[in-house]
Amino acid sequence: MARILIVDDEPNMRRILASNLRQDKHEISEASGVEEARRSLANDDYEVVITDQKMPDGEGLAVLAAARESDPTLSVIFLTAVASIELAVESMRHGAFDFLTKPFQPEVVRATAQRAWERTRLLRENELLKDTVVRLEGASEIFGESAAMREVREKIARVAPTNATVLITGETGTGKELVARAIHRNSPRSSKPFVAVNCAAFTETLLESELFGHEKGAFTGADRTRQGLFEAAHEGTLFLDEAGEMSPAAQAKLLRILTDGQLLRVGSTHPRTVDVRVLVATHRDLRQRVRESLFREDLFYRLAVVPIHLAPLRERRDDVPGLCEMFSRQVALELKLPGRKISPQAVEALQRYAFPGNVRELKNLIERAYILSAHGEIRVEDFPVPQGAAMAAAAPGNSPSVVQQVTGSVGDSFDLTALLEQAEKELILRTLGATGGAQAEAARRMGLSRSALAYKLNKYGIRTSAE
Repeated sequence: MARILIVDDEPNMRRILASNLRQDKHEISEASGVEEARRSLANDDYEVVITDQKMPDGEGLAVLAAARESDPTLSVIFLTAVASIELAVESMRHGAFDFLTKPFQPEVVRATAQRAWERTRLLRENELLKDTVVRLEGASEIFGESAAMREVREKIARVAPTNATVLITGETGTGKELVARAIHRNSPRSSKPFVAVNCAAFTETLLESELFGHEKGAFTGADRTRQGLFEAAHEGTLFLDEAGEMSPAAQAKLLRILTDGQLLRVGSTHPRTVDVRVLVATHRDLRQRVRESLFREDLFYRLAVVPIHLAPLRERRDDVPGLCEMFSRQVALELKLPGRKISPQAVEALQRYAFPGNVRELKNLIERAYILSAHGEIRVEDFPVPQGAAMAAAAPGNSPSVVQQVTGSVGDSFDLTALLEQAEKELILRTLGATGGAQAEAARRMGLSRSALAYKLNKYGIRTSAE
């Protein structure tokens, strides 16, 4: 509950007020006058001040001024034996929260103190949130003025001060690890380790060893005891990239850590306690993985406490001009080259491009242009992207077929990877149309497993009715 400072020269009045407010579990301190109140405000933190108006060494307005100087979010309530409109207006004009007259009703004072505490708490939370957002607004990796990116920054600001587990989703190249680092950097654990691991980069046995450690002799080649990444990240943050690729055994161990903080090294029966905040990322649809029995449902709900989704660049094209300007400055510094302007025509062409590699691909294209372009200004021809390619989000019936695009492009340079991916998406859409949206039959016709088709549906943002 709140820490409340009562300022009154009458000991009996302070005692009555304190007795009433302690019924709501508030922590009470007392001051007998203005000077003692100033010392208390300088030495301790409070959420609410209740002050008498007339005291031998000064007025309540002096206490209000001291409180505002100490902390502008502090809520001050005035008590006075002689009510007057002038005094009420004066106190409220200087920032008082409320104005009550003696004799007071205990329930009124308690209710007013409760509202004052809630106001102070909300003001402080908003200040913290604004400070965090301001720091994030300057973070280039979370750049963008689109509604989607503003929402991402606001979520980071809200979740960073907590210990909540965060599930970060989005296509490859959207910046999932950068979001995880921003959360860690703005958290109380920022001075502790940030450890990142790509779960898809290890075999099942090696991933368990990497995450949880192992005892000597636990498996072939385990010639010594080894600490895992969870222990290395103790009191800090562990970022699990591509967590959807974890084996059932690794999922079970992760669930136990999230549940009770207990870790078992591979080959050990002795649990170890770790204090680690877990952030996870995946480009897969984990709900679909749960339906396919490839991912534990209980673990999914443990991980998805706070979901943050990063929209692909093709869905926030208004961010492209700003990203171009930012990456141009970054690349010039990294390559130790003079800065260059990207022509408006080139920026417009990039805005029409689907960017299968998202923000990462855009930076790579700008870096390539800096290295290979012979012009002082980077032009359209310095970006090897198919200018006629439709945006991936467009309806397939509203643009030329990919074969027509290739036929029209073979005389010029074109991005083969982008065209092949577009062809794959078009074929998947046509097959799903032929099967009436039945994924199992579509997968059979294309010679794919259900999980492989699910991955491609998620990759291209294709939504079908659940079977």
